Amino acid sequence: MPFVEASHLAASMTGAMLILLASGLYRRLDGAFLLTRLLLVAGALFSLSKGLDYEEAIILLSIAALLQWSHAAFYRRTSLTSAILTPGWIATLGVAVGLSIWIGFIAYRHVDYQSDLWWQFGRHQDASRFLRAALATGVVMVGAAMMGLLRPATDRGDDEPCGPPSETALALARRTDACLALTGDKRFLTSPSGRAFLMYQVQGHSWIVMGDPVGDPAEWGDLLWRMRERADAAQGRLLLYQLSLESLPLAIDLGLSIVKYGEEARIDLSTFTLEGSQARPLRHAVRRTARDGAGFEIVAAVDLPALLPELRAVSDDWLAAKGATEKSFSVGRFGDIYMARFDCAVVRCHGRIVAFANIWSTADGQELSVDLMRHSGDAPPGVMDFIFTSLLLWGQSHGYRWFTLGIAPLSGLEARRLSPLWVKAAAFLYRHGDAFYGFGGLRAYKAKFVPIWEPRFIAGPQGLSLARAMVDLQRLIGGGKGSMAARMREAGK
Repeated sequence: MPFVEASHLAASMTGAMLILLASGLYRRLDGAFLLTRLLLVAGALFSLSKGLDYEEAIILLSIAALLQWSHAAFYRRTSLTSAILTPGWIATLGVAVGLSIWIGFIAYRHVDYQSDLWWQFGRHQDASRFLRAALATGVVMVGAAMMGLLRPATDRGDDEPCGPPSETALALARRTDACLALTGDKRFLTSPSGRAFLMYQVQGHSWIVMGDPVGDPAEWGDLLWRMRERADAAQGRLLLYQLSLESLPLAIDLGLSIVKYGEEARIDLSTFTLEGSQARPLRHAVRRTARDGAGFEIVAAVDLPALLPELRAVSDDWLAAKGATEKSFSVGRFGDIYMARFDCAVVRCHGRIVAFANIWSTADGQELSVDLMRHSGDAPPGVMDFIFTSLLLWGQSHGYRWFTLGIAPLSGLEARRLSPLWVKAAAFLYRHGDAFYGFGGLRAYKAKFVPIWEPRFIAGPQGLSLARAMVDLQRLIGGGKGSMAARMREAGK
């Protein structure tokens, strides 16, 4: 009878655990597959031992056979299959469990076991407390172990080594933001031909792709689908950040939710001029800065190492004045290796560098932009207008077609009564959030160069998952200790 009753209890517990594992099967977790298969076989044995209930046993074994037949569908790795169960770990666990049971039974060896012990409560009922505590501890340990074993694997499915970006793809890039691949804080997924890649980073459970893929547009679709599948296999959230109109149809094909992030200011250098009433503020700023002794020059990348100490002093002064720290992922960070990759525009006053901007350009000579633009506290007023205007005229004289001023976040969002909640919140923040970022001021500054505004988007999961991915994005860009981009850059030094 005790064996039969134990089989009844075990069968019931098996059924309860199968219900708990159902959500893991739905999520295609390999750990849930292994545990379910084991429990189905165990349930069949318990059904037979509790009373030769062969009908139940046949059903359970049939389900186990069907599960085994579909094992390839459970592709998402969990800690159960990715963790290394070393002999030492198994021995330690066995010793701990065995020792605790041995101590309990030795301590209460003088007490004869009775079923009433489970329900006896009193000041001197220590044996009953031991039984109930052992049961509760076991339930808690099993529950915690099952939750832990079904978590995403530690490597999050990111098994490929992180190499440098494809030079072939960089040569085919038509946008200067492809230079973000050289900041040293990203991973890359490259097409088989090497003609295209996308740059990304994994923050928390969010797989965040920076901008459009780089290189041959014909290979963008396959790259994005591969990234979508890798994020899905790792139980991650895919977020595409700062997408252009060109890659927006691909994001829709991926089944992602699309939200507008802001607008990018692009200047057509073929029509840019300092003549006319619209350019009057720029003309005045340039003349005033020049009267203060400012001079503009382009320093080639090969000649830049000698100037790096002076440029670093300007950068440190700028960061201290702003009360800011270096960011990651979506912008560059001042570093000797990174700065020496690019030509640099510098402004000197009486022979001393007071401002600089490292220059991004595409290999086809069509687009020009800057990444880090910093000035010292004693730079003359209007130095930013001076350096931008000088760069625009320089790019125009060298045959470039476009100059990119970067993105104005939350710009161009119009909140109406039927607009989505995200648009309403973003529009409110744009109008009233100057104390946090200065959204309106940034757009107004760029607008005086009379740019063409092009929308930029974020594509990601729907609902609350998008908000969680946005939190991971801000943490990634923030560049603090919790940023995977910052950690990767530090590890690469």
